[in-house]
Amino acid sequence: MDEADKRDDDGPEISLIGQIRDKLIGRKQDWSREGRGLTGATAPPAQRLPPGQRLVTDWPVLDLGVQPEVPKAAFRLAIDGAVANPVTLDWDGFMALPQQDSVSDMHCVTTWSRYDNHWRGVSIRTILDLVRPHPEATHVLFESYDDYTTNLRLDQFAAEDCYLVHSWEGKPLTRQHGGPVRVLVPRYYLWKSAKWVRRITFATADRKGFWETRGYNNNADPWAEERYA
Repeated sequence: MDEADKRDDDGPEISLIGQIRDKLIGRKQDWSREGRGLTGATAPPAQRLPPGQRLVTDWPVLDLGVQPEVPKAAFRLAIDGAVANPVTLDWDGFMALPQQDSVSDMHCVTTWSRYDNHWRGVSIRTILDLVRPHPEATHVLFESYDDYTTNLRLDQFAAEDCYLVHSWEGKPLTRQHGGPVRVLVPRYYLWKSAKWVRRITFATADRKGFWETRGYNNNADPWAEERYA
């Protein structure tokens, strides 16, 4: 259970965190109902900045009001479901996999974009080779250490620009941005790139995640402005 979901009798600090979390969630659900940021435009991916986005040079922090602290010694990433070789990786096991550098843009549903982010991590192609999804696998579900979930089609996840990243701009990924490890799926709105990832489940059917069940689009293509359902 998430710390923010504990009952009030666990103490005033936990209660306050829960109130902040609920307020943040409610505000983003309001954005969905109001269609915040929608311009009604679409564009081809060749247009680098998707419709309705603005460029930033910092990296805004957005989460559910809780930033779990996951020491590397306690880190575990389970990869399971419809795969031939389910695994659970600790930090050393994760870092023993082939490491690669990548450069990509990122786009947040709250209308900001940041160009040319330098990442280091493990390619999803490496993960696929490791666990060997069954032919009937069509989707993946991510679970995070703050109990957040989100979903993708397997073909979206298997794209060559997708990674599990641990470093950004030459430094370890900070806690506030999803460290020690987060998903990176740069061609879709950033809520699909789950922070603090702890489990990746391959599935034979789709299952909507946290925001997808709260009014956000299930596909999340920035160039089609798929912000909300």
